[in-house]
Amino acid sequence: MILEFFTSTFATILEMFKNGGIITYIIAIIGIYGLITSLEKIHYLKKISRVSPPQIISNVNDAMERGGSLEALKSIGHYQNPVSKIILEALKIGYRNKTEVEDSMERVFIVEMSNMTKNLSMLRTIIEIAPLLGLIGTVIGIWYTFKAMGVGGNSAALAEGIYIALITTIAGLAVAIILLPIYSYITGLIEQEMDKIELAKKMTNWGYATMKLMVDSDIPCAVEALQDSEGIVNVKEINEPDSNIWVAFKPSMLEKSINNIILEKCNSRAEIIESKLKQ
Repeated sequence: MILEFFTSTFATILEMFKNGGIITYIIAIIGIYGLITSLEKIHYLKKISRVSPPQIISNVNDAMERGGSLEALKSIGHYQNPVSKIILEALKIGYRNKTEVEDSMERVFIVEMSNMTKNLSMLRTIIEIAPLLGLIGTVIGIWYTFKAMGVGGNSAALAEGIYIALITTIAGLAVAIILLPIYSYITGLIEQEMDKIELAKKMTNWGYATMKLMVDSDIPCAVEALQDSEGIVNVKEINEPDSNIWVAFKPSMLEKSINNIILEKCNSRAEIIESKLKQ
């Protein structure tokens, strides 16, 4: 019984396509294209939303304890989703100044937003245009029916002609009815991802940071240059095999990168050996 139902339904659909004319095929083509695009978009959005911001930040904090910012960068580099990419840029504070980091985060946001909304306007256009194409098909069909019948036509032929003309409207409405809920679901997924990005930005608002540096020459000048810079909280010379300066700073107030501060004022190069960020 179920098989007979599907068989008869399929036969009816084939008959509608056969009688509906070229506009029915156009509606079917754009409808199938819209459905495929929708499924691809849902797959992409589901893939990038598998890991939540708290999970990523937890990995960052654990990695920060083990080896600092560089270890944190390595620990989340494989996620490759918008949230992880935003956090990756936020981890580069100290290597860059706050403005450079904020600009980088904004660029990542723009690129990822573009990827998430790609083809969305096209999908919306298909939803809006499919019923209009169906209506055009109906009007053209009725016009041809009346033209063929002339003044002395019979009512049976008129009814059959109108039936055939209405097929395009049914096809157009079917495409819109199928794709509209999918479109709403996709926009909901995008909004959820946007909320995650905003949460990630708040969670990476580092309040305190420390660094160990290896300055190649004129260490006293480097210490003095850092002490006089905006955002630096504390600086001291240390004697370790791989580093000779320890510095603490507030990331939100860092107007220049640590390297640039030392290079500009002392003409010395500094290598960042360890960087740790805390909220």
